[in-house]
Amino acid sequence: MNLINSSIILELLSPLVSFGYHPPSLKNANGVVLDKPGKASYDSPASFRIIVLLKTISKILERVMTVRLSAIARSKGLLHPNQCGSLPGLSSTDACLTLTHEIRTLQRPRLEVSTLFLDIKAGFDNVSVSTLRARLLASNVPSYMVDWVSSFLSERTCTLVFQGSPNISSPVSVGTPQGSPISPLLFLLYVAPLHMSETRRLMVSYVDDFSITVASPSYRGSMRRLQSLFTTISARARDIGVSFSVPKTELIHWRTPSQRTPRSTAPVTLEGHLFHPSVVVRWLSYWFTPALSPTHHFRHRLSLVQAVFSFVKRLSSPGAGVKPFLCHRIATGLLCPILTYGAHLLTPTYIALRGMNSFWHRVQGWTTNNFYSTPTSILAREACLPPIVWYCRYRRRLAALRITCAPPYANPAAARLPPSFPSLSSFRAQDSSRHLTTGLSSVYLPLDWRTKVPSPPLRKHLPINALAHLTLPLQEGLTRLPLVLHTSPPPGTDIPPPDLMKKTYLELRARARLMLLQDWAEEDPTARYYDYPPSLTPHPFMGLGKFVAGRIHQMRAAKSYLDAHPSWSDEDPNLTCPRCENRTRNVPARRPLLPCPIKRPRPPTERRLLPRPGLQPMVRATPNTSPGRVHHDHENWLPPRHDPRAFFPPRTRDPPFLKVSTIMPVESFLCMLLIYGLRL
Repeated sequence: MNLINSSIILELLSPLVSFGYHPPSLKNANGVVLDKPGKASYDSPASFRIIVLLKTISKILERVMTVRLSAIARSKGLLHPNQCGSLPGLSSTDACLTLTHEIRTLQRPRLEVSTLFLDIKAGFDNVSVSTLRARLLASNVPSYMVDWVSSFLSERTCTLVFQGSPNISSPVSVGTPQGSPISPLLFLLYVAPLHMSETRRLMVSYVDDFSITVASPSYRGSMRRLQSLFTTISARARDIGVSFSVPKTELIHWRTPSQRTPRSTAPVTLEGHLFHPSVVVRWLSYWFTPALSPTHHFRHRLSLVQAVFSFVKRLSSPGAGVKPFLCHRIATGLLCPILTYGAHLLTPTYIALRGMNSFWHRVQGWTTNNFYSTPTSILAREACLPPIVWYCRYRRRLAALRITCAPPYANPAAARLPPSFPSLSSFRAQDSSRHLTTGLSSVYLPLDWRTKVPSPPLRKHLPINALAHLTLPLQEGLTRLPLVLHTSPPPGTDIPPPDLMKKTYLELRARARLMLLQDWAEEDPTARYYDYPPSLTPHPFMGLGKFVAGRIHQMRAAKSYLDAHPSWSDEDPNLTCPRCENRTRNVPARRPLLPCPIKRPRPPTERRLLPRPGLQPMVRATPNTSPGRVHHDHENWLPPRHDPRAFFPPRTRDPPFLKVSTIMPVESFLCMLLIYGLRL
């Protein structure tokens, strides 16, 4: 329909917006009943979630009104600055980063910090149309917008869809349809009055998840403040017809990494229920411990991605399955985001990186179909998947760039940047606790964001200051960082054109990508016989079949079973090893690999005798030798457990008349294709 007349949708929807009317035909929806995961029992209706399936044309109109209402809400002050989620340019990272920054800031003057995590019970289902309409009218929102919101939420019907459902349409008099593009924004406008701002106190929310953080000289004092705040916020919630879920309420007492005092067990009493402090709290898919240690979080991420990989790897077995470039896309689009979620906020420790690296090497080998003996530095370049440690730093740098380029009046994390940071906006959060660090002794004074962390780290940055420090290499040639605007700037703001700032922001992201490649090449070098540069883009030959592309990966990594054969076109082949520069003898035509002390791994008893470049290799003599094994005059026989013939069936070996050499890559590739044809 839109291909025949490109303006027909605009002509249909414009009158609805002008008159503030939502037609009844678009208010009928089907509600799919889904069970909430992780519930102990499904005997209660609260264990299920209803996802509303709306008309497509209705979703287009709702999306247009969402963009308009979001800009109006920012300009009218209908949203609190600490509300995150379902808004342009905001995510769960901003909420968690704001929380951790305030925790570390309040701990600097040696205050005891505690946080209470709350969850609104059935939030979307308790939105009152009359209350929301009165709030919009009181803020001078345009009348057409108020009328359309009232029409959209009124006289709705829903048909529940589940096994054995009667297929009967029921009226819905309250609530917003969960699944609509505008429902999260309407809910944020509805619960915005619950936010409060005071000194030494922070309230951050992500849609219906709230956190209240307080600080006092003792944990007992913090508990009294939390009880008082919960009483106030509960009264406000009752005024608008919502309540908090008691089973989902959690309490945690924060500690510093160097704190050695016994862990506090002071509980808090809320509405007759006693809540003890938790050892681990899960909030917005982040796992927080009292000391904000990242080990627990990344242990859960590793377990989750291993479970996903156990299913995904069945799509491509060795020598068959989907093509390597599709494996690369699965690794970058599915596995890597699951594994590194939270790396822009939490830095993995050595213990966490050890498990993450082990898993990531398995993914790289699955992508390239390389042997287990391939060096990890070469394996990463062949798979075009950077090492985890450098990719996590790249993720942190991108997160730092996004936050420092976000408008501070719309992002709570950007509003807590240092006052001296070169931003186009001088706005800073009014509820920030940064002023409490003024006048502290040198031991507790946080490090300036422009100063590098010393070794040993006697002083450290605050969390947002640490992200600001990562942008220093990106600021070369710029006096101030741009602002990425998702809505119109406030009136009277003198800033460059938005298109120019967006172009500058994209250039800074490209510079961060280049820094990743430089760190990868410098910090993770390969052996001298491998001279291919690192790349994040899949190689062109990765579009071939898994078997052919895998053989090319093995040849480039010098771990191919074709390496040991001389060329049939050369009557006098050169049998000198190009890596250790030692001449071999008695090269058989059917020998799969050419052992080399530089290429192959050593047994544990010989690892301390590995030859270094420029030194004569020292290897203990082995009395038992076996005829027919290719070896150097100075080298032991290849141990039986390293025999690569066990990895290939007999039909994949070369015929006796077929001889291939890595010195002539064209002949090697043609013969490899011939082998592939014989294998089929």
